[in-house]
Amino acid sequence: MNARNWWLMISVGLGMMLNPLNSSMVAVAIPRLQQAFKLEFTVVSWIIFSFYIGSAIAQPVMGRASDIFGRRRIFLAGLVIVFAASLLTPLSPGFGGLIVLRVVQSIGTSMVVAVGMAIIRVNITDKQASALSVLSMFTSGAAAVGPFIGGVLIHVWGWSSIFYINLPFVTASFLLAWRTIPQDKPSADIVTKPSLRQWMNRIDAPGILLFTTGLVAVLGQMLSAKSSGHVSPFNVIIGLSGLVLLAVFVRHELRTAMPFIPLRTFARYPGLIRVNAEFMLVNLLFYSVFFGLPSYLQLVRQVSEFHTGLLMLSLGLCSLAVSPLAGRWINASGPRPAQAVSAILMTIGSVWIVMLSPASPVISIILALAAFGISNGLNNVAMQAALFNNSPKEIIGVSSGLFSTSRYFGTILSSLLIGIIMGNQFSFSGFRVLGIILAVIALCLVFMSRRRSHKPKDSLHSLDDR
Repeated sequence: MNARNWWLMISVGLGMMLNPLNSSMVAVAIPRLQQAFKLEFTVVSWIIFSFYIGSAIAQPVMGRASDIFGRRRIFLAGLVIVFAASLLTPLSPGFGGLIVLRVVQSIGTSMVVAVGMAIIRVNITDKQASALSVLSMFTSGAAAVGPFIGGVLIHVWGWSSIFYINLPFVTASFLLAWRTIPQDKPSADIVTKPSLRQWMNRIDAPGILLFTTGLVAVLGQMLSAKSSGHVSPFNVIIGLSGLVLLAVFVRHELRTAMPFIPLRTFARYPGLIRVNAEFMLVNLLFYSVFFGLPSYLQLVRQVSEFHTGLLMLSLGLCSLAVSPLAGRWINASGPRPAQAVSAILMTIGSVWIVMLSPASPVISIILALAAFGISNGLNNVAMQAALFNNSPKEIIGVSSGLFSTSRYFGTILSSLLIGIIMGNQFSFSGFRVLGIILAVIALCLVFMSRRRSHKPKDSLHSLDDR
C-alpha cells in the first residue's frame, strides 16, 4: 500500500472516529450537565437521545445524497458542520440550544461516516481488508477510549472541553482529506440536474418526516410523563399522535418505491428480522450499561469524572482485545457459538449489577464491565457475520443500512429505558431495577442464540461455501 493510500485512510479515519467519540464521551458528562443546567435526569438524557436520533436519520439520507453530490463534497461538508457545531455548542445560552447544536453535530458526523467507508472501497483497490481494519481501529478505538477521554477533559477543563476536543481532529481530517480524496466522477444525477421534487423523492423526505416527528413525539411524551409523575390529557394526545404518525410511516414505507427504511426487505427475508432484532437488543443491553454505570459511579458513589473514565476504560479495552480473537473463532465455527457466549456473559454482567451495592469493591465494577466488554467484542464480529449469512448478496448494501439503523434503535431504547426507570433523579434502587431488566433481556438473547435460522440460498456465506 503506497503512502498516499495511508494518508487517505488516516484522513478518513480521523473523520469517521468523530461519531463514536462524541457519542461515547457524553456518557461521563451527564451528572455535570445536570448540575450546570439545573435539570432533571430525564431532561438531561436528551443529550443522548438527540445525537442518536439525528444519526439514525442522517446516515442513510447522506449516503443517498453522496450519490447525487459526490462523496468528497459530503465528507468535507460534514467536517465543516462538525467544526462549527463543536465550536458553538459550549457557547449555547441554554440546554435547548445545546440540544439543537448536538443534533447538528450528529448530522455532520453522520455525513462523514456515511461516505467514509465508500471512499476507501472506491479509491483503495489493493489490500482492502487491511484498509477496512485500519478504519475499524479508528472507530472502535474512539468508542473504547471515549469515556476515559471525556472523564479526563471534564475533570480538568469542564464539560465544554468534550466539544472543543473535536476541533484539532476535524482540522487535521479536513486538511488531509482536501489533499488526498480524489474528485468524484460526475454522476448521471448531477448531469441531469434533478428537480427539488425528484431529489426529495429519492431521499424519501415524507418518510423521514413521518419517522422523525412520530418517534420524537412518542419518546418525548413517555419521558415527560415519567418525569412529572402523572399523565396529562395533552401527553396522551401527543403520544397517540406519535403512534399514528409511526403507523402512517410504516404504510408509506411499504408503498413507496424508494423507502427511507425498506420494510419490504424484512418481509422477503425473515432471517434479517431475527438478526436485526438481536442486534437491537444487544445494543440496548450494552448502552444501558455504557450510559448507566457512569451515572451510578458519579451520583451514587461520588466518584470523580476522571476515575469514572478510568474505570470505563476496562470495558473498551476488553472489547478491543477480544475482537481479533473473535474473528478467528467465528471464521472457524460460525457466529452462533460466539453469540451464545456473549449472551451468557451479558446475563452474568447484568446479575452482577443487581448484586452491586453503594460500597461494593472496585474490582466488582471492573468485572461487570469486563463481562460486557468481552461480550461486545464478540458481538461486533458475530452479528456482522450473522448478517452476511442471512443476507442475499444483491441487497447487502440495504442490509448493512438496516443493520446500522438497528444499532441506533438499540441505543435510543437504552436511553429511554434509563430515563423511564430513573425519572427525575438517578438512584441506586433504580440502577438495581435496571440490572434486573437487563438480566431478563440477556436471558432472552441466550435462548435466541440457540435457534438456527435458514440461510438464503444466495447469501454471501453460501456463495463462499460453493
